[in-house]
Amino acid sequence: MGQGRGVPEMIDIGWVIGGLVLLYFGAEWLVRGSSEMAIRFGISPLVVGLTVVAFGTSAPELVVSVKANFDGNGGMAIGNVVGSNICNIALVLGMGAFIFPIAIQKQVIKREMPILLVASTVFLLMMRDGVMDRLEAAVLFGGILLYIITSLVEAKKEDPDASDEIPPEVIEAARNSGSGRLFFNIFLVVIGGITLVVGADRMVEGGENIARFYLVPEAIIGLTLFAFGTSLPELATSVVAAIKKQGDIIVGNAVGSCIFNLLAVVGVAGMIAPLEGIGVTAIHYGVMLGVAIILMPMMWHRMKLDRWEGALLVAGYLGFTAWLVIA
Repeated sequence: MGQGRGVPEMIDIGWVIGGLVLLYFGAEWLVRGSSEMAIRFGISPLVVGLTVVAFGTSAPELVVSVKANFDGNGGMAIGNVVGSNICNIALVLGMGAFIFPIAIQKQVIKREMPILLVASTVFLLMMRDGVMDRLEAAVLFGGILLYIITSLVEAKKEDPDASDEIPPEVIEAARNSGSGRLFFNIFLVVIGGITLVVGADRMVEGGENIARFYLVPEAIIGLTLFAFGTSLPELATSVVAAIKKQGDIIVGNAVGSCIFNLLAVVGVAGMIAPLEGIGVTAIHYGVMLGVAIILMPMMWHRMKLDRWEGALLVAGYLGFTAWLVIA
């Protein structure tokens, strides 16, 4: 370690930790404020769950990846998306199932998982040359628009109150809110968005400095530290939902966030500037696609994720992360 480097290094670590905290609370405030406003203006909880909540919990990945790519660190941006998807399936979904077995709805098998597998495959094909150009990114972004539209159409066929995606207290508060509550929700959305931007800026800055100091490839920082950090909203939601035995929330958050990461996060970041996945290898991409493929038969088996399957997923994530660190 270079002489005199101790204090700046601690500052960088502090920025990463502080950035993670800001990302977590920023996403929480953004989701809560926008959800209540949407419900107040007559949008059903189910539609809000499929769109606002899913996008809100993926907001940290979006802001971090856009910031990293804007700074010229495409490998960190791609690593964040790939690592976050692995984390969402293996750790978030696995931890939820380990705490309480999760019942799987038919819609997840028939619609969400096939969409995730197709999106993953298209993403990998686009990255086969190591670069995501603006046209390819625009195609992915078009995919998320199509996904949102079809989700809205499907939601019209459902009971407008049949949604586990929004906590009951949020629905009740939204429907009984006055003008004061509306302004408070607008404040939550604004402050949540600002907090996300500041948190991403500090976390990326600190992470870049740490990577350079320890000669760690920026893609590995994205695959591990950033991936775990930006998945904290999904992980926190999964643990709370598992304790409350609300399996639909866990599955919806994990699978829906993966879809948004591939289509919206990569799409937006790649349209701003071409993404170069420097340091992200075929093994990393293969693990991302592999966990999604493995998840299908797990879900299909008795339409349930048992504790032992959850434990297997979590163990796989820990093993993958350990391999990244020591490799």
